[in-house]
Amino acid sequence: QMQLVESGGGLVQAGGSLRLSCAASGDTFSRYIMGWFRQAPGKEREFVAAISWSGVSTIYADSVKGRFTISRDNAKNTVYLQMKSLKPEDTAVYYCAAGRAVLSDRAYEYDYWGQGTQVTVSS
Repeated sequence: QMQLVESGGGLVQAGGSLRLSCAASGDTFSRYIMGWFRQAPGKEREFVAAISWSGVSTIYADSVKGRFTISRDNAKNTVYLQMKSLKPEDTAVYYCAAGRAVLSDRAYEYDYWGQGTQVTVSS
């Protein structure tokens, strides 16, 4: 059983930056693929980024490619999402997720989820 706790959300102006963190506990972190998803009000949850066990491989949604960077520190059991050039449309609750199967943009591939952290980008 994996527990995930996100932090780092907040209010930022358009063009600004934020770094989200997700601290994991309860199982061997390095065995899990880690992903970030987000859900805006009235919209479905959508994929943002994911990273392989070792951190060598990453995938991104087209909407964030070039602006967001996912990384992980297996020694600290933490995955990060560095967000730059933020836009009002990035406003959402951001969720961290852990899965054992494949590096994927599909929510059903992830077994454990955090409670989310709110990111609000003002124009």
